[in-house]
Order: sequence, then structure tokens, then C-alpha cells
Amino acid sequence: MKRNLLFLSALYVATLLFMAIQKPVFMLYNAAEAPASPAAWASVVLHGLKLDLTVAGYVAALPLLLLLAGAWVRLPRRTWLAALDLYFGVVALFAAATFAVNVALYPHWGFPLDSTVLIYLSDPREAMASVDWATGVRQTLLAALYGGALWWTLHRIARRWFDAAPQPWRRALPASALLLLLCGLDFLAIRGGLGASVANVSKVAFSSDTFLNHAAVNPAFSLLSTLGERDDYAAAYPFFEPEELAARLEALVGDRQAPPAERLLATGRPDIVVVILESFARTIMDERVDGEWVMPRMQQLKGEGVWFENFFANSFRTDRGEVAILSGYPAQTRTSIMKLPAKCRELPSLARSYARAGYATEFIYGGDLNFTDQASYMYATGWQRLVWQKDLRFDTPAADWGYDDRVMGEFVAERVVDLARGGEPFLAGWLTLSSHTPFDVPYDRFDDKLLNAMAFTDDCVGRLVDRLKASPAWDNLLVVLVADHGYPYPADEPYDTPLRHRIPMLWLGGALAAPRTVETYASQIDLAATLLGQTGLRHDDFAFSRDIFVPRERPFGYYVFNEGFGAVDASGQAVWDAATGRLREGSDPELADLGRTLLQATYVDLAGR
Repeated sequence: MKRNLLFLSALYVATLLFMAIQKPVFMLYNAAEAPASPAAWASVVLHGLKLDLTVAGYVAALPLLLLLAGAWVRLPRRTWLAALDLYFGVVALFAAATFAVNVALYPHWGFPLDSTVLIYLSDPREAMASVDWATGVRQTLLAALYGGALWWTLHRIARRWFDAAPQPWRRALPASALLLLLCGLDFLAIRGGLGASVANVSKVAFSSDTFLNHAAVNPAFSLLSTLGERDDYAAAYPFFEPEELAARLEALVGDRQAPPAERLLATGRPDIVVVILESFARTIMDERVDGEWVMPRMQQLKGEGVWFENFFANSFRTDRGEVAILSGYPAQTRTSIMKLPAKCRELPSLARSYARAGYATEFIYGGDLNFTDQASYMYATGWQRLVWQKDLRFDTPAADWGYDDRVMGEFVAERVVDLARGGEPFLAGWLTLSSHTPFDVPYDRFDDKLLNAMAFTDDCVGRLVDRLKASPAWDNLLVVLVADHGYPYPADEPYDTPLRHRIPMLWLGGALAAPRTVETYASQIDLAATLLGQTGLRHDDFAFSRDIFVPRERPFGYYVFNEGFGAVDASGQAVWDAATGRLREGSDPELADLGRTLLQATYVDLAGR
């Protein structure tokens, strides 16, 4: 058994080293973009290990199973070794090909190798026509050298230590138990650890320099993890012909440079804080228990600022809600653009727009921003600084999702005050997390865990506002409170109804001219154009975002669920089900067509990215 443990250890370490060496070669090949700092190079290798460990776990999986079988099945050693040599050949060929192709394509594509390459490989002649002879020879030699060295190394490790000789059952049983334990550890390596977020490309993102994040990505992992993403997005919802779709979308969005008919701000260049509230549904905000508001602070604050009465989330997940809020991009039914790094890198964003106007941008989260590729999306869309759990140290222990909202609310308040002292305008973001299942919070107001957690975050947000009000930062501050999505409360509320997707949005701060209530129907995608319009900045690159204060013939809210969409306005609602191709609710064909236009246009746009 000792020999086999040495075999597995050597196999894992050797694979890890071969994966890691790809990073400096990649950076040498792209030296024009690579910074000269040795610390940057070291950071790429170190952060890249997160996915390299996962790939090494995949490579070790089959040898582990062969050892387990070898404890019970009598076969000549040369048979086991021949099987391993064949397997190592496949591993070496795949690793070498992805490495060499990634190095060659990156200068042209600007993003790590993923399943996009398969589109071009469907026509080998076209693929070869785009590769010049010198590049083809050079990359073939690189692949041969790398793949040959990897295969030979793993071959030698197996020859030296692999031992699959069958044993008496009294010795085979404990050996098998140990191997099963190692299988469990290998699964953890493949999964990416014990945390809430599994292995994904965002795991290695660490820098505001997109190139460094790309350099840290393991191309084999990137390709395999995106193989299921080759849907024909443009054909997913063929409601209208292309010309009609374009005309309908243009009429729906309207003039994206028209000035707003109403000004909410007393200043044209406020400091801005966007607080994204986890799962803050209107049904919960408007709930009372024994006569007490579940969210008394939100109820109080909505009379102090600009309250949006008829506002809707675009989806039911945080990753899609964030993109809708921060990029004005509609959510998708069966995928998430945040998990498609090659597609979301060119999305417009509030961070990028305000950075162009001279704002500093910073996003804060008390948990793991690797979850659902958030860090990758944030860096790609222009956030200059990310602060999250790995950067934070507090006396209190973190909960399941990260540091609770009371701890983070105090941190965010201090950070906003510090930014305001700097004299430079800023856009700061904060995503709360305590009002997320399992709803374990240091608070005891309601017996219902869900309502108690919501009440806790409500209290934390109130404390944040109180702290900012008491600071000099308040006079020039605009605070936008908006939920990432709704929540199925009450539990019998169907997941596809407008009520399920209705959420609060409230603007507060000394930068506001006066409090008021906005009755216009809108959704998260409209926040970007509205905020930019109020601060006098262009937003014509936000193709789907409509300024709430630019008059429209028929304002409406829009959302999607896993198999359909909903559209709602002052006259009614339309809920369309893709499974049946029919409206579940509503009979207004015009309102239904507004939803169809946005859904189809979203997927056509997604296909073109």
C-alpha cells in the first residue's frame, strides 16, 4: 500500500506542476501585455493553482479507481500499466492541445480557451485556413514537447510505484477503505473545496488587470466547464423576424439620449452607493407579524427618499439580478451570462460608465465573490477594486455565507466615509447576504427564521443609513437600495407570478432634491439608464435599459423564470410559458409582445457576444 500512496502522491504533484508551468509560458508568449513585476507573475501562478488542483484531481480519479479494482481483480501488472499508459496518453494529448491552442488564440480572442473553439472546429478547413504555417509548426512543437514530457513523467511514476497486486481479503478490505477515503479527498479537490462555491473560472480572478486573471485560468478546465454552453441562443425564442425584432426593440427602448423629464437630484455629481439587498421581496417588506412590520426601517425610510412603487426583479437568482442592476442586461431563462465569461466581458456597466467620468469604483461583499463567477464579472465590467471575505478580518466568526450584514454594514459605512474624505467622486457597491438561506443570524425578533433574517438585514441597512446621515458624506451622497430578486413568500405564491418578482427600490441621501413616490412600472434593467440619466451621463451603450423618467407610451416591468417570462403594467399582466408556448395569465397581446421582444432580443444579443 505504501508504494501506491507514493504513486498517487507523485502523480498528483507532477500533474499540478505541469499545469502550473503553463502560466509563465503563457505570459512569456504574451509579453507585451504581461507586467514586468515578479510579484504579478508569482500571483498568477499561485492563484492559478486553485483550478490546477481541480484538474489534477480529475487526472488522479481513474488511477485511484484502477488501484481499487486491482486490490480484488487478478490481472498481470503489465496489463494495468498498459491501461495507465493509454490513459496518460489521452491526458497528455488533451492538456498539450488546450495549452498550445490557448497560447496561440489568446492574442486574437482576448479571453481564455473555452467551448467557442468548437464552433470553428466544425469546419476543419476553415480552422486551418486561419492558422499560418509558422504558427502551426510552432504550436505543434510546443504541444509535442509539453505532451511528451507530461506522458513520460506519468509513465515513469507508474512504472516505479504502481502496484495493483491482489491481496487476501483481510488486507484488501482496509486497503480498499483507505482508497475510498482518498476518493473522497479527490472529489473535494475536483469540487474546489468545502466552500459554497464550486470550482469555476472566477476562482482564480484576483486582479483589476483582466490579463492577469486570464493568465491564471487553466485552459483545460475552461474548455471542459463550458462544453454545455453551445446552445443556439439566437434560435431559442424565434418570435419575430430579425427586421421586425429590431424595430420592436428600438420602439420599446426609445431615445436613449433623451433627457429625463424630471430631475431627482440637487447635485449633478453625487457620490453613489448601490446596496443590493439579498432576497428582499415586497411581499416580505409589506408583511406584519402581530401588527409589527417585518421591515420597519425600510417602511420608515421609504418616506424619506424616492420610492419606486412598481418595481420588479428580472430574475430569481443573485447572479442574474446583479447583471440586470449593474449592467442593465436582461436575465436569461436557462442560462446566466455571468457564468459565460467570454460573453459578459464586453457588457456595459455602471462601474465602467462612472469610471469614464472620473469616479473611483469599489464593490464590497462579506462572502466569496467566486460564487457564480461574480469576481470575474466584476473585474471584466470595470470595477477597479473588489473587497470580499478573503480581504477581511473581524473578531466575529463568519457565518455560512460570510460575514453577517451587521459587521459588513459597519464596515461599508466606514469605507464610504473614508472614500468621501478623499475628495474624489466614487461609486461603491455592497451585496448583503444575511437574508439568504439558512437564515442563521445573531438576532431574535421573530420565530420564523426567514422573517427574522429579513428583519435583521432591514435593521442593518437602517443602521448603515443612520451612520451615513451622521457623517459629512451624506450631503453629497446618493444611496440606492434595491433587491437582487424576490422570494417565494408566502410559500404558496407561484414562482412565475408578478407578485413573486416585485421588489423594493429606494433612493436616499443628501443629494436628493426631495422625497417622492414614483408610480411608473419598471424593472432592474432600467436602473442603469435612469441613474446615469439623472447624473447627466450617456447611456446609449445600454441597449436594453430605459430611463424611467423619459416618457414612454407603455411603461412596464419585465422578468423571466426558468421557462418563460412575465410582463406587467398598470393595466394587467402577461405570463408566458415556453413549455406550452402559451400565455398562462393575461390576454393582452400587446403586453405579451413586449415581453417576447425583450426575451428574443436578449438571446439574439447573447448569441452575438
